Amino acid sequence: MRFSFKLLFILLLLSCASASAQNWPAFRGANASGAADGQNPPVSWNVEKNENIVWKTPIPGLAHASPVVWGNKLFVVSAVSGAPQGKFRHGLYGDVDSDKDLSKHSWKVYCLDKKTGKIMWERTASEGAPKVKRHIKSTHASQSPATDGKYVVAFFGSEGLFCYDYEGKLIWKQDLGVLDSGWFFDADYQWGMASSPIIYKGNVIVQCDTQKNSFIAAFDIKTGKEVWRTKRDEIPSWGSPTIFESKGKAMVVTNATKRIRGYDPATGKELFELSGNSEVTVGTPVVGHDLVFVTAGYPPIQPIYAIKPTAAGDITLAEGKESNDHIAWSKKRGGTYMPTPIVYGDYLYTCSNNGVLTCYDAKTGERVYQQRVAGQSNAFTASPVAADGRLYFAGEDGDVFVVKAGPTYELLATNPMGEVMMATPAISEGMIFVRTINHVYGIAGATPSKQKAAK
Repeated sequence: MRFSFKLLFILLLLSCASASAQNWPAFRGANASGAADGQNPPVSWNVEKNENIVWKTPIPGLAHASPVVWGNKLFVVSAVSGAPQGKFRHGLYGDVDSDKDLSKHSWKVYCLDKKTGKIMWERTASEGAPKVKRHIKSTHASQSPATDGKYVVAFFGSEGLFCYDYEGKLIWKQDLGVLDSGWFFDADYQWGMASSPIIYKGNVIVQCDTQKNSFIAAFDIKTGKEVWRTKRDEIPSWGSPTIFESKGKAMVVTNATKRIRGYDPATGKELFELSGNSEVTVGTPVVGHDLVFVTAGYPPIQPIYAIKPTAAGDITLAEGKESNDHIAWSKKRGGTYMPTPIVYGDYLYTCSNNGVLTCYDAKTGERVYQQRVAGQSNAFTASPVAADGRLYFAGEDGDVFVVKAGPTYELLATNPMGEVMMATPAISEGMIFVRTINHVYGIAGATPSKQKAAK
């Protein structure tokens, strides 16, 4: 009898772990990790031949927000212009221009059936002219939604923060004012928001770095009531906050130009600060091996920092130093600009805008290899994700590259989608969900083990 109870307890734990792994609750999944082991997404597929394509659902408007998943529901957001689609241009370039389309827009939240792609409900969160312009490579819906299985939260910058229940009922909304994240050298160039919300212990946390009055704040997910708000001496940034938990303690880590910072998620109190970052920051902090990794890649300063959970006070490195009591290792060059890095297994992987993949030993910072994933003209904005020994890279030109994880580079597959891709894919329960410029795809198929058995 004692053995039966023990076995039942173990099975219950495994069941809970499996259910948790099936969810992809925010940008890049749980805690922005981007990893989904045990979910066995396919290695290869073919959109043109409809191979391993389970469903394809058109989504109107323009959005770079990633899909999020909980249970059998998948959520995406979009901004639909009332005029012919404004200017959008992908690729490798350095234009600072803003799109001039300030016609009436509708900001939408969609709930799809994960298995079929059927739209279960659609809600219009806000309508009107955008309060700020967007960069020509950005959108008015670049922030991924977040969910905890009971609520789904959508953040549309100057249009507000919105919370729905799982049936699509609006529970609350918050007007956070005009949030102008643009070029700090010339306020005429407005670029739009991109920092996605996260949900932690019943609070929705948003990072709002703007031209003036930057802040980070937490709101009660049930009521929308502001729990805390902390001012930030910051210029615009576009990365999302990350929760770093270690030995029963937690902090919210943020990436920005003036300082990388950590905060108490319960009170908003600043815990540490670290200077020495790029002029423009986009990447989100990621956690692994009891370290939080923060990178940025806007030249000339392109750092990588591996920060310990002991970080407190000013942990800025002394001149000429690569580590200290609170920083395990660092590099002055090597940080990447748009794609957030990923920690998977023993390694930290970074992918540059032009597809140069670099693999580091996550604990020591030793470079293991460097290899270009695609041709020199290919651009990458979406962040890599990983599952079951494989890394997935969604290129702007429409190819998803699958690379074997580990100390040796090996390209396993190239999967053309036939459309521009700017959003990071999601993974859940044997499927990978890819958002292109016009559609969301549900993709599933034979895993490597099944392919081998079939032979």
